[in-house]
Amino acid sequence: MKNIYHKLLLLIAGSTQKELPAQIRYLKVENEVLRSKLPKRISVTTQEKNRLVKFGAKLGKAVHEIVTIVAPSTLLRWIRESKKPGGIKPVRKGRPRTKEEIRELIIRMARENDWGYTRIMGELKKLGIKPPSRNTVKNILKENGLDPGPKRGEGTWDEFLKMHAATLWQCDFYSKRVLTLKGWRDLYVLVFLHVDSRQVFITSSTFHPNEEWTTLQVEKFLEHAKSKELSVQTLMHDRDKTFTTKVDATLQAMDIRVVKSAYRSPNTNAFVERFIQTLQQECLDHFVVFGQEHMDYLVHEFVDFYHEEQPHQGKENQLLTSVDQPEAEILSINSVKCHERLGGVLKHYHRQAA
Repeated sequence: MKNIYHKLLLLIAGSTQKELPAQIRYLKVENEVLRSKLPKRISVTTQEKNRLVKFGAKLGKAVHEIVTIVAPSTLLRWIRESKKPGGIKPVRKGRPRTKEEIRELIIRMARENDWGYTRIMGELKKLGIKPPSRNTVKNILKENGLDPGPKRGEGTWDEFLKMHAATLWQCDFYSKRVLTLKGWRDLYVLVFLHVDSRQVFITSSTFHPNEEWTTLQVEKFLEHAKSKELSVQTLMHDRDKTFTTKVDATLQAMDIRVVKSAYRSPNTNAFVERFIQTLQQECLDHFVVFGQEHMDYLVHEFVDFYHEEQPHQGKENQLLTSVDQPEAEILSINSVKCHERLGGVLKHYHRQAA
């Protein structure tokens, strides 16, 4: 390539005054052909910019006719900047880098929990921090050797149920093996979930979930829903034998439609099933439960955490019953505190009041 330019310079130097315009016209046409083969936008280095400025400054008005590698206005701007102290300003490419404080907070949350990137984005939003994009959070985690996906099993949702979410409740039993003075026994709770708001009501535990107990819990549930001003028009449950005719009659007497899920179709009761899985994996699986009082305490703590402190991915990372903190203009890492429940099993982050 150097030999070509060397020969070109010798040719121009030996040319007559009449030959030079013809040679320049040809070179311009050849340059246009070569330029058409290249991408529309060409990046140049700082060194290349300085060379263009050095020779372009002598062109005068011909800049608008000759320059094609960049817009003529761009070269003129470079020439003006080169005359100022500091020279040509470097151009920063791409998106602005995420603030280091936010990067540190993302990494901290990921290391202290088994959360995926969407849950971390929810915690940031709850703190009043505008989260980076999903891909940015995922890349930050990957750069630090952290898995961007949450550690949980796969689950599917029945989208049809969302059409009835505003007035639909689902309920199901959950049993936990607990240690008592009589040895290991099965302890039961009954879980009610409002599909639209995702709010839950969990009964006190029992070793004997018979018809009488279940009917009483249904009545307590209806009182709870009324106190929270949550409509109950439809209640969906599976075909567990404990849901007897008397239990359903209690609901129907209140003008509540009872819908039984299809045989061997747990996905039709997907929302409450998913909540029970969350209760189990995020809380109860971490403990050896000693009797009813211990079980009720653990469940009560989790329900408070679930309603007041946990951002919900299915609700655009909003809290269920508390208001998000206002967006922070300036973030101080020292102002972000971690609140723990149940010895650190349940954590949430909040900004400490000034």
